[in-house]
Amino acid sequence: MDYYFEIAEHYIKISQLDGNIPLLSLLPSFQPFLCDAVSDEELLFSFTIDNHLKAVDKSRRHPIRTFDTGNGDTVVDKLSDGGYQYVVKNINRDACALLICDKDFRTCSCALNGSLNMQSFGLNNALMLTMAFAGSKRDTVLIHASLVRNNNYGYAFIAKSGTGKSTHVSLWLRFISDCDLMNDDNPIIRLINGTPYIYGSPWSGKTPCYRKVKAHLGAITQIARARENSIERLSVVNAFATLLPSCSSMKWDADIFNHICSIVSDIMAKTPIYTLHCRADRHAAELCHQTIAAE
Repeated sequence: MDYYFEIAEHYIKISQLDGNIPLLSLLPSFQPFLCDAVSDEELLFSFTIDNHLKAVDKSRRHPIRTFDTGNGDTVVDKLSDGGYQYVVKNINRDACALLICDKDFRTCSCALNGSLNMQSFGLNNALMLTMAFAGSKRDTVLIHASLVRNNNYGYAFIAKSGTGKSTHVSLWLRFISDCDLMNDDNPIIRLINGTPYIYGSPWSGKTPCYRKVKAHLGAITQIARARENSIERLSVVNAFATLLPSCSSMKWDADIFNHICSIVSDIMAKTPIYTLHCRADRHAAELCHQTIAAE
C-alpha cells in the first residue's frame, strides 16, 4: 500500500509491502502530513518498507563510521554503487532498521525489526535521515532547533542538548504575545527563490508538536547559559561555525556536504544569526524578542 506525505512542501511516498502493522501506527506523527497521491516526478524520494530486505554483502560495501544519535547508534556503510547502507540501533544497541539508499537518496528500501516501539523508532530515524540527505540537493536542510512563530516569522533556537533552547522558547510562549510553537527539535529550512522559509516536521523530540506549518525565517539564535542576559549578532565566520553543526549533514559525502554548506551560506545571507547569553527568565525572552524581531 502507498502513502503520500507533504513535508516542507516536498512530497514523499512510503510503500508498505506485506505489512501486518498499519503504517500510521508506526508513524503517528506523520498523520498531519498526509496528502493525495502525486506523480513520481514530483517526489523528493520514494521509500519502500520491505521486511525481506537483506544487508548488502560485505564485499560490496565498506564501513564509514558509527555515530551516536543521542538515543542510539547508527552504523553507516558506503556501497560500491555509490549508495549507502544504514543500521539504526536504539539506546539498548538493538538493531531496529536496515536502510539502503541510492546515492541521491531518491529511492530507498528499509527492513524493520523487533517490537512495535523498535520498528517505530527505526522507521522514524530512517525517514529523517532520508529527508535530510535527499533534501540537501533541493535547497533544504533539517536543523536541530526549537522553533517559535511570532507575527508570521519563525525564530529558531539552537544549542547543545540540555542547554535550554526549549526552556527559552517556553518563556516566549509565556511572556511574548502572539507566539506559537512550530516544532521543538527538528524543523526544516527550505530556500525558495532565494528566500529562507522554516517549517514544522514530523520529528519533534520529546515534545509532541507535529504541525504542517510554514513561516518566513526571521532569525536563528544560539542559546548560551550566563549569569547576565546579553545578546550579540555574530560575524559571518562565527555565524557559519555556529549554524553548520546544527544542520544534519554527512561530512564523508563531499557532494552532499558541499550542498549543505552552500545552503547554510545562502541562509546566512538573508538571516541574522545571534548568540543569546542568558538566564532562564522573562527578561531574557523579552531582550531576545526586542532584538531579533526588530530586524
